[in-house]
Amino acid sequence: MMKAQLIFGFLLVAIFFFSGAKSATFTLNNNCPSSVWPAILTSSGPPLSTTGIELPSKASSVLDVPATWSGRFWARTKCANVNGKFQCQTGDCASGQIPCNGAGGIPPVTLAEFTLAANNGQDFFDISLVDGFNLPLSIAPQLGSGGCTPVSCSANMNAVCPPELQVKGSDGGVVACNSACLAFNQPQYCCTGSYGTPQTCPPTNYSNIFKSQCPQAYSYAYDDTTALASCTGGANYLITFCP
Repeated sequence: MMKAQLIFGFLLVAIFFFSGAKSATFTLNNNCPSSVWPAILTSSGPPLSTTGIELPSKASSVLDVPATWSGRFWARTKCANVNGKFQCQTGDCASGQIPCNGAGGIPPVTLAEFTLAANNGQDFFDISLVDGFNLPLSIAPQLGSGGCTPVSCSANMNAVCPPELQVKGSDGGVVACNSACLAFNQPQYCCTGSYGTPQTCPPTNYSNIFKSQCPQAYSYAYDDTTALASCTGGANYLITFCP
């Protein structure tokens, strides 16, 4: 009886091992002219080994992400230690440290969002400008199958951001661009209340500005048809800041 149990246990381990339920490799690449501080927030699944790092210009960093995981990546910019606390002009998570320790980025910030499926299932990913924009980024699947089309927001939204949406840094320059929802907090821009469905919350003049600059990114809450990408086959992913 004991021998049969051992054999059954071995078969379960073998099935799990060969099913393809493995971690994905994420490479974070900084193509910006200065350092950025990538941050990670886990929505579901095991937390990653880090929640924030410093990434110098032209440098890369590799992370292992569990096979079943959901979360987001973003880059903090113009960061420094102020009175002993780490602070960033965009994307700050208010932890006072380089690790964000479970906190999200303070908008406006460009987001790379992922939901990974186990057993080489279907992953979903997107670039979101729903919380505004701070810098360009791209997502490129590697070694996957079933479409796996790269998505990119390579335009500098800060250069065309309307004055009423602009966020200015300590030097007076535009460092980020708010979404209309963040700037005005009105239902027609936030898709809330009577505007809480795709039918009642169409694109606005403001979201159209974001969409014209970054056609592959979410420009507002109900932009699923042109912004949500997928990939099967257990892909790895390259996230490039300032592609």
